[in-house]
Amino acid sequence: MNEKHFHRKEAVALSYDSSKDSAPKVIAKGKGDVAANILEKAKKFNIPIQEDPTLIELLGQLEINETIPEELYQAVAEIFAFIYRIDKSLKNDKI
Repeated sequence: MNEKHFHRKEAVALSYDSSKDSAPKVIAKGKGDVAANILEKAKKFNIPIQEDPTLIELLGQLEINETIPEELYQAVAEIFAFIYRIDKSLKNDKI
């Protein structure tokens, strides 16, 4: 018997506004169809997507509107730096 293992897609959306927030916070999360919807909206609005299963697993344990814990600052900072570089590169291409 051939057994297939299916990995259910999971997504977590983060937001950070330095003027209002002390740290990035979870604004949406979900699995399966909900995750697909989060990813679809991100693509629609040109929001960069970073795939990191380990980080998704950790962030998925947080509640919506919960700020990320200090232990995840470094990992999330790397993602925001990645997004900043992409955004800057895209803006330079348009000039």
